Amino acid sequence: MNKSELINELIRTRRSVFTQQFEPGKTIPDAIIWQALENANWAPSHKLTEPWQFTVFTGNGLQKLAEQQAEIYKKFAGAKFKQNKYEQMLVTPQQCSHVIAIGCKRHKDQLPEMEEVAAVACAVQNIYLTISSYDNIGGYWSTGGITFIEEAKALFGLGHDDMLMGFFYLGYVKVPSVSGKRNSIQEKVTWVN
Repeated sequence: MNKSELINELIRTRRSVFTQQFEPGKTIPDAIIWQALENANWAPSHKLTEPWQFTVFTGNGLQKLAEQQAEIYKKFAGAKFKQNKYEQMLVTPQQCSHVIAIGCKRHKDQLPEMEEVAAVACAVQNIYLTISSYDNIGGYWSTGGITFIEEAKALFGLGHDDMLMGFFYLGYVKVPSVSGKRNSIQEKVTWVN
């Protein structure tokens, strides 16, 4: 298979794999996580701001993340607090091999927010594609949990102007995701000659 066929196949077979599909207790080698992060680092960014900021949790760090995020949620969710969501926050990280908190370090004086959000999203797509290239490793990007709680940002070294853009949950795949499908690209393109 040539390079273009390989990348086409990788893009089209990439799937989100959720924690309930992970093989419990099996840990991805850190070298693979580092490779995914290195590939994320090669995402495009306007003016080379490289706004992505990652915090990786594994081993005992997963328990620490679980406890910290649950407490932040309990303290700051207010009327939106749900007990079952709180309890799930205590469990979900521990079902993973690694969890990567995804931050966006803003350069407000240089670029509009959209430019840097798009750059971080490109970096996350590079993580997705990297882990998809390994047999039986999967994950997903979630903006749930404490992502939009302002007070959570400090846990990940993010300042007031920065953004917490969610979490990438990783594990070995026990139950694969179903094949994907898309509507025709022709329905989404206007071609002007």
